[in-house]
Amino acid sequence: MKRFTELFQAVDATTSTNAKVEALRQYFVEEAPVNAVWALYLLLSKTRRRLVTSRVLRDVYLSISNIPEWLFKDCYSHVGDSAEVIALLLRDTPLQGKSAADIPLHQWMEDIIPLVKAAETDEERHELIVSWWRSLDDYEIFVLNKVLTGAFRVGASSKLVIKGLSKASGIPEAVLAHRLMGDFEPTVEFYENLLSEEAVETAPSQPYPFFLASQIDEAKFREEEMGNWLAEWKWDGIRAQVIKRADEVFIWSRGEDLVTEQFPEIVEAFQALPNGHVLDGEILCWEGDRPLTFNHLQKRLGRKRVTKKVMAESPVRFIAYDLLEHAGHDIREKTLRDRKHLLSELLQAHPDERVDRSMPLEFQSFADLEARRSKSRDEGAEGLVIKAWDSPYLVGRKRGYWWKYKVDPMTLDAVLIYAQAGSGKRANLFTDYTFALWQGEELVPFAKAYSGLDNAEIDKLDKWIRRHTIERFGPVRSVEPTHVFEIGFEGIAESKRHKSGISVRFPRILRWRDDKPVAEADTLDNAKVLLQQYQS
Repeated sequence: MKRFTELFQAVDATTSTNAKVEALRQYFVEEAPVNAVWALYLLLSKTRRRLVTSRVLRDVYLSISNIPEWLFKDCYSHVGDSAEVIALLLRDTPLQGKSAADIPLHQWMEDIIPLVKAAETDEERHELIVSWWRSLDDYEIFVLNKVLTGAFRVGASSKLVIKGLSKASGIPEAVLAHRLMGDFEPTVEFYENLLSEEAVETAPSQPYPFFLASQIDEAKFREEEMGNWLAEWKWDGIRAQVIKRADEVFIWSRGEDLVTEQFPEIVEAFQALPNGHVLDGEILCWEGDRPLTFNHLQKRLGRKRVTKKVMAESPVRFIAYDLLEHAGHDIREKTLRDRKHLLSELLQAHPDERVDRSMPLEFQSFADLEARRSKSRDEGAEGLVIKAWDSPYLVGRKRGYWWKYKVDPMTLDAVLIYAQAGSGKRANLFTDYTFALWQGEELVPFAKAYSGLDNAEIDKLDKWIRRHTIERFGPVRSVEPTHVFEIGFEGIAESKRHKSGISVRFPRILRWRDDKPVAEADTLDNAKVLLQQYQS
């Protein structure tokens, strides 16, 4: 635990990419595989399992300290993280106990921490947690608390972690990224296979790392030879890989969630494909000649079993973009043109109405692309993806090969009515906002947004919120309806859960409309017009 905590501190304390990578490299060179594999498991956020809630940790701390609950909450409001608050407060609440920092990380993860789940009573669970706090220093307590709550995050992306491991092992980053996709077993055998210089046999279900498009640089792209590029619709669904191997079908989302059971129709459609094929594409709810809204897709997500009613109300389709594996061979190094040709042959030989091939859009100039993009919503799409015909299928986001050219967001001018402090580094600032639209003479909440303002605007608005609070509801403040903001969003749908009757997708602040009086903010009727346009 001690060595891993030192790594966590080294990575979290610097903004230098090179310093982060070097700290990771050094750790993986020096640490034994039995511990390194668990470190990798945590660093890549492979665990999402919550063993105890933040509330339980708070209650345990309050039971052993003299701090009243109101003071703890006040401390939390400044820090924004229960695990960190407790670790900081325990600096001033010394607990006498035997040091366990030198116990290896693997022993903590395999033998010690699981005991909290096996505890039969709250009292037994509390005693365990306190005994662990007694054995660790404040930073080690912080790491332990984050693991317990399933919220472990480190200040390094998965890409940097893989880069550090690559420098330590000599295995190319792309190879490691592929081997780390899908299921992760924190065992020595898994770690040794991961770092093997020889080809490693993978599980039938293992996907490939996704290749992602970058935001287009319009000025530079206008100078490109248009004949070298392919344009397709950018659909608003779930990016997924469908795998047919070993007589089974597996469906992985881009977030590395196995979602096979949520789309039984797609599984059925791909059963006819020969083994050894992996397709990259988009899962959409589809009816007639156009996609349904993302809300239909959400009805399937997170379900262990999809009912016939859900399947009937939200029928799905897979739009295939690419072919990554053909007849058991990894073909990602082939050009997009060649992969598309093989994909076309495969789907023509095994047609199914639930599977479509993404078709190229005709264009001769950038002006044609602009015109196509402007009609995206008419097609139920959110823009275009533009790909180089000669591009291989790479790992992650590599600029220069694939570009996303999204349609401008839908917008409404809304009034700020509630504010709440953020979390983490923004815990002492009001950065989480609720916005409302007019319905007659009443302001009705319609969206929450957390991003879009720069630091100076956040500071200015925070000072104003503190001076113009009307009421407090726990951490939420009701403020005077004074300021108007332009809110952008990607989609809009009917919602029975919201008072406004609508919900919006990916809302964010586009600008502070200090030029606009509150009375001129948009109405709920304006939003419903957008809804009708979006659904038509």
